[in-house]
Amino acid sequence: MVQLGYFTLDTLDIEKARAFYGALFGWRFDDAASGPAYAHVADSDPAFGLTKVERAKDFSHLYFRVDDVDALCARVVELGGKAAIPSDSPSGRSVVVSDDQGVSFSLWKPAAGY
Repeated sequence: MVQLGYFTLDTLDIEKARAFYGALFGWRFDDAASGPAYAHVADSDPAFGLTKVERAKDFSHLYFRVDDVDALCARVVELGGKAAIPSDSPSGRSVVVSDDQGVSFSLWKPAAGY
């Protein structure tokens, strides 16, 4: 079986991304494993980090499992991001949002069984 072992989120500005995601999700960063073009998220499973890119490109679309889609949707907007209107489906409640640099991702509270 192949499983995700590590991933990175591309960003145009490491410091802005650290501030945004730290404030939204409470992520802490391991400064000893980070640098000017990379920020490693501490104590994550699976392990991941933020990688600086020079220009916008196609970003992978990630779904972050959360407890309260609506509260975090409002927090995204407070932090300078944008949010669509949350919706419900058989797989749960979700919303597409973007950070303050325009990188989109989804917030998702899975339905039972997902």
